[in-house]
Amino acid sequence: MNNYSNDNSARRYRAHVSIWGTTQLHLRNPYIIAWWSAAFPGFGHLLLSKYLRGFVLFIWEVVVNIQSHINIAMVYSFQGEIEKAKDVLDLHWLLIYIPVYIFSIWDSYRTTVDMNKVYALAEREEHRINSFSMGALEINYLDKRNPIMAIVWSVFVPGLGQLYIHRIVTAFFVIVWTVIFFYYSNGLEAIIFLFWGDIQQATDVLKPGWFLFFPSLYGFSIFDSYINTVENNKLYDKEQRKFFVDNYQSPQFIVQKGKKVE
Repeated sequence: MNNYSNDNSARRYRAHVSIWGTTQLHLRNPYIIAWWSAAFPGFGHLLLSKYLRGFVLFIWEVVVNIQSHINIAMVYSFQGEIEKAKDVLDLHWLLIYIPVYIFSIWDSYRTTVDMNKVYALAEREEHRINSFSMGALEINYLDKRNPIMAIVWSVFVPGLGQLYIHRIVTAFFVIVWTVIFFYYSNGLEAIIFLFWGDIQQATDVLKPGWFLFFPSLYGFSIFDSYINTVENNKLYDKEQRKFFVDNYQSPQFIVQKGKKVE
């Protein structure tokens, strides 16, 4: 193993570049991560690259939400029909939903605080990271990309922004669930009727229980692709700076703190 790859000589390192994407530690706001978990359980953990935990919580949210009719109850609540909202709820599923929902928020906040501490330690250690990975299926490398383009592609179809910055695991997961949500919500049919000017038909064909997943999915895709593009660009700058210092800066060159002139 060469000096450009992660190895066991370091207790912690900032990032890992593989054919599946670039996973890195960076400072995050615990309240923002917790908010995304509140918006949709699992999203907070996906932002932390805690994929397995995020996938479990995401699928749990979809299954239990549909069975308990929470989204449909929310639609009735927004319309002021409180009695219909209470009647449509399935309390058996709702009572299961609540503790896992709270756990998702709490655990994402706690994990963010811990990972921020680990990041601070990894920054002090400054261990060399790999910047290039090649396999039979893919090639991935540190590079600079435009955060605005990541947003644009995410607006077109959730997951494309992640593909743009080579977050393959998240991209695949988001794209698959985008297709599922479009299919079960009849979203595309509603859009076609809307283009034809038939608003009533578009409203009738739409299934709100599935369609209400879209705001969170779109928001997460945009936010995740933008933030990770920015952080990947910072990581690229750090890796380049360290490479130049190690290979081109004279060992005799020492930066000293200046003295304040009275």
